[in-house]
Amino acid sequence: MGTALRWLGRGFLILAVALAALLLWQWDNFQRLALGGVRVYETTPPAFFPEIKRPAILVFSKTNGFRHAETITAANTFLANLAAKNGWGHFQTENGATFTPTLLARFDAVVFNNVSGDVFTPDQRVAFKSFLEKGGGFVGIHGSGGDFSYKWDWYVNDLIGAQFIGHIMNPQFQDAKLVFENRTHPALKALPETLIRKDEWYSFDASVRKKGFNVIATLDEKSYTPKGMLGQELAMGDHPVIWSHCIGKGRVFYSAMGHLPEAYNEPAHQTLLAGAIKWAMRQDGEGCAPNTAPIKEIKK
Repeated sequence: MGTALRWLGRGFLILAVALAALLLWQWDNFQRLALGGVRVYETTPPAFFPEIKRPAILVFSKTNGFRHAETITAANTFLANLAAKNGWGHFQTENGATFTPTLLARFDAVVFNNVSGDVFTPDQRVAFKSFLEKGGGFVGIHGSGGDFSYKWDWYVNDLIGAQFIGHIMNPQFQDAKLVFENRTHPALKALPETLIRKDEWYSFDASVRKKGFNVIATLDEKSYTPKGMLGQELAMGDHPVIWSHCIGKGRVFYSAMGHLPEAYNEPAHQTLLAGAIKWAMRQDGEGCAPNTAPIKEIKK
């Protein structure tokens, strides 16, 4: 009996050492997923090009929360190529100190490429908010609206407009039917009325339609299984996943699509993002008007 207990004790010790080593090796990810994110706040901006051609986009991909590493790389490559193709100025950074009034004034729109966690100092928050209110554009992609909690209420309540509550699991990636509603929006040029595509589909605490946002695309919840971790119910009834609105003079566009790296090679997704950025930069389309489409009933 004593020998068995000693071996059992050794086994637990070996397991504890192995778990400690794994935790140390993956400490960054553990902080991001289990401890509410890392706390990295830059105070010195990056070096900029002497001149940035206008119109210009600032691509921001900082992550103090969960990091979609391969996806960020794929999206950054697509956005750089898109800027070159359209003759836009372009700068990509993960440095929050870029968000000052002087530096933001060099750009027409900011693209948040799967930004997560609390990424700004108080002064950087003020600069970003002012940039939008005075007419700057914003395009948020997937994880940029996918945190379970936000330190900055304005970001989730006013900018994104809804609180992320979970994504599908078992399987994590499913084909689903997108229904495009706002056919006049530049993001939908050359796109069909519906589209079947695979993604990690998000759900939110409420439909942004209730706030008067312009709903651009909803999910047909009959086309996939809206269940999350441990069977979490993710059906919303009215289930927007792409929308736009305005803050002050600024144009705001958010799409919950884009978890998989290969999404940025999909022609339809590329078309959507290109149109969204052009709209945000005021190169195409009109400003914002309330969405008058009726709120859909939740069907049990």
